[in-house]
Amino acid sequence: MKTNYFLVSLAIVAMLFASCEADDTADIIINDNSIDNSSTTNGSGGSSGGGDNNTTENIGGTMTTDLTLSSDVTYILTEALIMTDGTTLNIPACTVIRANNGAGVYIAIAQGATINANGSANCPIVMTSNSPTQNAGDWGGLIVLGKAPINSVAGGNATSTSEIGGLPYGGSDANDASGNIRYVRVEYSGGAASGSSENNGFSFYGVGAGTNIEYIQAYEGADDGVEFFGGTANANFVVVTNCQDDSVDWTEGFSGNLTDVYIKHGNIHDKGIEADGFNTDIGNNSSPIFYSKPTVTNVTIVGLGSGAPTTPEAVRLRAGTQGVFTNFLIRGFDEGFDLDGDMGDSPTGQGVIDGNLSVTDVTFDDVTTKLKNDTGFTFTEADFISGDGNGTGTDFATWGLGWTRN
Repeated sequence: MKTNYFLVSLAIVAMLFASCEADDTADIIINDNSIDNSSTTNGSGGSSGGGDNNTTENIGGTMTTDLTLSSDVTYILTEALIMTDGTTLNIPACTVIRANNGAGVYIAIAQGATINANGSANCPIVMTSNSPTQNAGDWGGLIVLGKAPINSVAGGNATSTSEIGGLPYGGSDANDASGNIRYVRVEYSGGAASGSSENNGFSFYGVGAGTNIEYIQAYEGADDGVEFFGGTANANFVVVTNCQDDSVDWTEGFSGNLTDVYIKHGNIHDKGIEADGFNTDIGNNSSPIFYSKPTVTNVTIVGLGSGAPTTPEAVRLRAGTQGVFTNFLIRGFDEGFDLDGDMGDSPTGQGVIDGNLSVTDVTFDDVTTKLKNDTGFTFTEADFISGDGNGTGTDFATWGLGWTRN
């Protein structure tokens, strides 16, 4: 349907004059969603999102029934939105959710709940800050909690609780399904409730392999971009841009697959990847003991340059984590891989010796030190890295086109 914007403009002007005649009349708020600050070409990104849309609706609270959003509405997240067991959150392509400020403003998909967030390359789903001046840490982020194994509890169907919201996660269902998250961008997240309770862009707590996660971006977050707390989730086509703590983080026995990951650091940042075998604040309580061991393939990590004032490690592996890393391109860091641990309950170096922690096909560009061994175990660079110079990273220029922000 075609809209006569001239008549609409006259109507709006008339309403504005009418509102000025009486002090007890509520102000008229006109949301201009036509400005596109992103690299997308259809007005579906940045702080604007799904196009020219003047309709707003508040959402939040604990849901006991399904919630289906519309791309024709800009949603204002006023408080935590918690989808409870048995409910589904449906979010179509082009939908924009603007979150009010506060660490307690987040979206959580509890155990047994489902999210179907199906954006597209031409029209991603955008979850962003509602602040007039958007900054990292304005709001919480997206939290998904599943029933897959974690090593911070004794095993079986025992659960731990999330640091934000105190929601249960973990269990024994490696194939647990929490839904679909495709072409979703989370911006300006990472608000901290306390020094030890921090939101991330995407927080995956005990999420199972039955969950479909692909084409996601964490943009300008105050804490980690994407973090996995145990679980077996697989994530493909992951982008983290200008997040101030670690870009990708895992702990508590995470054992999923990460494929095609692009990380770009801003002026404030920490590690490209920080990986823990277990949560050092909780401990490894699994029986038998198991550590994180993901498979990570096709990764590009772009730092600020080896001579920059803040150039920490591109990848830090600690607390006994294991992992198989293939086809990496690391550019602009003082250190490529920093391995930390000990010969006790954090045997990161043992993973190298046993062949459970290795890097195959990696290219270092403007990297001063390729490997730093702080594990207490003795091994050579060749024991850990093979195919030096053969890495090409991920083809972000192709698969990231149109739906991501620079």
